[in-house]
Amino acid sequence: MNRFLKHWRLTARGKAFRAHVVAYADDFVILSRGYAAEALAWTKAVMTRIGLMLNEAKTSLKNARRERFDFLGYSFGPYCFKGNGQWYLSAGVSKKSVQRLKAKVANLLTPGNHDPWLDVRDALNGFLFGWARHHPARATARRLPPSAEPSGSSWHRQLAQAQRR
Repeated sequence: MNRFLKHWRLTARGKAFRAHVVAYADDFVILSRGYAAEALAWTKAVMTRIGLMLNEAKTSLKNARRERFDFLGYSFGPYCFKGNGQWYLSAGVSKKSVQRLKAKVANLLTPGNHDPWLDVRDALNGFLFGWARHHPARATARRLPPSAEPSGSSWHRQLAQAQRR
């Protein structure tokens, strides 16, 4: 991946495609103004040449001003302000990230989990605090619905599990 980013810089592709590359580990997004198809074709050719492959299932062209895209647990793109119906560009927690959170909490708080409550509590707190640090409220465009909110959905399960013990 570093070889790709270095080649991008050395060949001045940012200026040629009017684009920026945002990368984290082996994930990246190319944000281009009008030359996205050319940037994608160039990226595929370079990746093939240096022996790397793009994941075709995750690779797509999107107009970020009109449709959302997911990157690193966030969904970037247009959001509708519920107060007046106006659209604005922002970032929010992706649906896939919320689904993973709910699944992990549900697995931890299943009725068949007979681990000591303090161990369950510590594991749950560690997981929820880690998730909250990665998705701080100030970085999200919208608040999660109560059914998906970590503290709201897990509270009732914690209470039920404590009552069973």
